Amino acid sequence: MRIAFLFYDDMTTLDAIGPWEVLARLPGAEAVAASRNGGAIRTDTGLVFDKTAKFSDLPTADVLVVPGTGNFAQLADPAAIDWARTLHATTKWTTSVCTGAMILGAAGILQGKRATTHWAAAAALAKHGATYAPERVVIEGKVITAAGVSSGIDMALTLSARLVDEQTARALQLGIEYDPQPPFDSGNAANADDALKAKALAVLAGGRR
Repeated sequence: MRIAFLFYDDMTTLDAIGPWEVLARLPGAEAVAASRNGGAIRTDTGLVFDKTAKFSDLPTADVLVVPGTGNFAQLADPAAIDWARTLHATTKWTTSVCTGAMILGAAGILQGKRATTHWAAAAALAKHGATYAPERVVIEGKVITAAGVSSGIDMALTLSARLVDEQTARALQLGIEYDPQPPFDSGNAANADDALKAKALAVLAGGRR
């Protein structure tokens, strides 16, 4: 079971690492990272992956995972969009985390579908013919979209239950001790005022390397 991750410079670290931590542990899974030119990829927090395959070397996959970024220029890369479209034709499941949904949208994959993304990018989904759903994980046919950053773990566990079975997904959740108990009640944009939202976006922008 080949699980392909679309990597690119300035992608959000946890968007990729969260799902990788879960999906790479599935029985028989082969997680592979691919990028436009292959080679090293540097995330928005400065973490460097020293080796990726080229898009051209990975024409098919069982699962596609597309992480997001705050650098919207990367979401408009024609090579990434074309590769996502190509793989989608072969996948059993096509997924995105956070603003990675914009790559799927630009590839025409979200047309007429409900989808989710980071709360700050919700309005952009309409440009791709999708209807924004303020949920952690949205499933439409074989397409699964996840909201911002940490929700990629929720998406990966949801997908694991469908790729293998619920008991395996539950075991994975226990194994990585995914039992969120955040110290603050500020993780949902619906409960945040404008000042906190502005602060959140400023902190994220300042964290890019």
